[in-house]
Amino acid sequence: MNDHNKKTILPRVKFLLVDDLDENLLALSALLKRDDVELLQARSGFEALEYLLVHDVALAFIDVQMPDMDGFELAELIRGSERTRNVPLIFVTAGARDERRMFKGYESGAVDFLYKPIEPHILQNKAEVFFQLYRQKQQLALELRERTETLRLNEMFVAILGHDLRNPLGAVLTAATLIQRAYKEDVAQKASMQIINSGKRMGRLIDGMLDLARARLAGGIPLTRQPVSLDEVMQRVVQEHQAAFPESRIELQIDGNPAGHWDPDRLSQVAANLLGNAIRHGKPGETVLVLLDGNAPEQATFSVVNAGSIAPEVLPGIFDPFRSGAPYNGHNEGLGLGLYIVQQIVHAHQGEIDVQSGSGDKTVFTVTIPRQPR
Repeated sequence: MNDHNKKTILPRVKFLLVDDLDENLLALSALLKRDDVELLQARSGFEALEYLLVHDVALAFIDVQMPDMDGFELAELIRGSERTRNVPLIFVTAGARDERRMFKGYESGAVDFLYKPIEPHILQNKAEVFFQLYRQKQQLALELRERTETLRLNEMFVAILGHDLRNPLGAVLTAATLIQRAYKEDVAQKASMQIINSGKRMGRLIDGMLDLARARLAGGIPLTRQPVSLDEVMQRVVQEHQAAFPESRIELQIDGNPAGHWDPDRLSQVAANLLGNAIRHGKPGETVLVLLDGNAPEQATFSVVNAGSIAPEVLPGIFDPFRSGAPYNGHNEGLGLGLYIVQQIVHAHQGEIDVQSGSGDKTVFTVTIPRQPR
């Protein structure tokens, strides 16, 4: 959309004139009347407040000397409302110049203080400044809505794409498994294993895309809570990783009773991601510790500790999605969604995740989750 088209769809600028005398309203209207400006005329402070409840105005000209409610009192009411507090106010008065009244006007929230008779060019130029600022504000708001909608559509596309990719990927994995079972030759075994491993990695990428879409579009990662013993979850994850990485040493330490009301599959996802990162990116040959603490009455905590440090420049954005740079030792895999999804799962459990790295050349990820939803 070009600039011309954007301008044509913007609403007219609204300008509020507040004066109890019809002749003053008529004179100001004649000076400020334009095709792209809609003039609203109020003959009292109460009428002005009614207009402001309905209309968004770019500027308000307020006469100071009005019966029932003077301009200062009106300005205080305007500034006291969340809807109208940012409306620029210019006071107009026919009284003698009085610095005390001028200061009172500025204290009431005015951006300017004009004395009658008003020079027409000064009035028009001052009004034009605020009209331009308001148009820029309208333009920015329009662009923000358009970009937000584009982002929403992009994320929806990712969700649909990820969902639709699962079926053909499942067919590929099934076919590769059948080949592996039917043909025992080394070539067939290696080829089918490569297909299976690549397919599983693609599956993890698709799962990450879908979780990202759920976190951004659906208001957070969905959970299926049930009574869970967290030590059983951690033991299963540790056993799976010990089988997948037989050369690594993994030590699980459990203290207390880590039972709660959680989503076991999602917590397995958190533990598997943290443990997998620690094994792949920690120092080779060093033991990876998984510490599970269930002593606190209202929460459970587990930590994954490995030797090695995260680069200081990477650490502040370690949980950002699609982060550039590698978390450990120059390695970089996948889309950079793993730790972001981990954080979203922990937050969905109303918990917190923290990382400490560098002290003693160790990296520690700590997850704390309440036993029951608050």
